[in-house]
Amino acid sequence: MAKRIDYYDDPDAPEPNSLVPSVNVIVTNAAGDLLMIHRTDNDNWAVPGGAIDLGESIPAAAVRETVEETGITCEITGLVGTYSDPRHVILYTSNGEARQEFSIVLTGRVVAGEPTPSDESREVRWVPRDGVLSLPMDRSMRMRIEHYLAGVGLPYIG
Repeated sequence: MAKRIDYYDDPDAPEPNSLVPSVNVIVTNAAGDLLMIHRTDNDNWAVPGGAIDLGESIPAAAVRETVEETGITCEITGLVGTYSDPRHVILYTSNGEARQEFSIVLTGRVVAGEPTPSDESREVRWVPRDGVLSLPMDRSMRMRIEHYLAGVGLPYIG
């Protein structure tokens, strides 16, 4: 199985060879729980997301990726921030792609569906706000969720 390896400020990281606009979505339900996936490619927990396809808007990509990975349809409601730190490199072992981080993180609310695993998610579940940061996740995902939970009002630009 292909693996995803995240490097941060690591001298052993491969030199980036791509930059792919992507989107993540922090989807909440009526109780305020966050929709989380247990990823198959790195065994970490994360919010749903993925690459933005040509001809697709940012919100459309966010809704599509969420449905594909979780079975949940969401409505986009806001912006958490932008994340483009060149010190964060993501290696995909299946093809040697070494991608520089480039992600737009949005908020959304559930409108339909039941949490359902996919090829990209071995488990999908609603996690209470006060328990989400106890899950194992990459530092970049943790930072995105922390920015959301802090609710400072302005989007993070980084």
